[in-house]
Amino acid sequence: MNIAYRFRIYPKREQKVLLAKTFGCCRFLYNQMLGDKIREYGATKKKLCNTPAMYKKEYPFLKEVDSLALANVQLHLENAYKNFFRNPKIGFPKYKSKHRSRKSYTTNVVNGNIQIGEHRIKLPKLNWIRMQIHRDIPTEYCLKSVTVSMEPSGKYYASLLYEKSDCENQAEEFDYENAKILGVDYAMHGMTVFSEDIQKENAGYFRKSEERLAREQRKLSHCVNGSSNYYRQKKRVALCHEKIRNQRKDFLHKLSHGIADAYDVVAVEDIDMKAISQCMHFGKSVMDNGYGKFRELLEYKLTWRGKRLIRVDRFFPSSKKCCKCGSVKKDLKLSDRVYICSCGNRIDRDLNAAINIREEARRMLLAG
Repeated sequence: MNIAYRFRIYPKREQKVLLAKTFGCCRFLYNQMLGDKIREYGATKKKLCNTPAMYKKEYPFLKEVDSLALANVQLHLENAYKNFFRNPKIGFPKYKSKHRSRKSYTTNVVNGNIQIGEHRIKLPKLNWIRMQIHRDIPTEYCLKSVTVSMEPSGKYYASLLYEKSDCENQAEEFDYENAKILGVDYAMHGMTVFSEDIQKENAGYFRKSEERLAREQRKLSHCVNGSSNYYRQKKRVALCHEKIRNQRKDFLHKLSHGIADAYDVVAVEDIDMKAISQCMHFGKSVMDNGYGKFRELLEYKLTWRGKRLIRVDRFFPSSKKCCKCGSVKKDLKLSDRVYICSCGNRIDRDLNAAINIREEARRMLLAG
């Protein structure tokens, strides 16, 4: 299993220039290789197997940057082709834009060319760069590659990919009859409702910062495109977006970490978040909640601990079924926020759904 650690780095002025050259060369090489592949296929109906070495004689500036970064460009392009032929819905590989594409490159560990020191990292062609290591990395992990990226706000980050042994992640045998199971139901307000009483703050960080973001974007629209004030204001807008993203990510990591530690099994509803975001103008609220990302974080955190995440079928009537008597109320409307059953059960609609999801997961476990 692989695990990545992302740390912020602080390159010097000369190192920033070389990083900008590396980002540009990787983007340039990707576009050149993609264009040659398209032209070759259009002329001969055959696939062109081109490599970075074929372009260094014609474009000598490619020799100034890390050769392993250029080699990874070829791998990324090949993967894009494989993904397209495996699933055409993904889309054909596109050219990278200078202004809209993500500025990053990946380099691999070969013969000790990458070293990690005390609050610094040594990268090929760049020498030592100051790095803020805010987490301890186990010494038994093996470093495989490093991805250097630049955010629109101007901050630089290094993502260190480590390989960890599989023996650390062997699943433990749980007594599922007595296991602690948590049911999770999606809610438009507050992201989730749990079957147990779990205290959490309300999500919706985009809504909280929407006023400030709108103000900064309004200022940006009044700037002359390409001027110094334009780029300065564009950086302020990027910082607003970055703060919202970091707040959401911090909230989701802390919440999923606490749940993975406290419960043996977590049951979630297998709903299509993309479909929900595209209906009834819910896109902004659905994306702001980050429920899809929460499920991803929860799944890998449970897997690391040898626990399980169970996805209950999306057509299971979790909201319409009474959690006490089991009767199904077919005429339940979306506007009915309180579930009232003929057996006398009166409960919040989302809490009722979370309990039903938990019990359905328990039934699935016992059924094998």
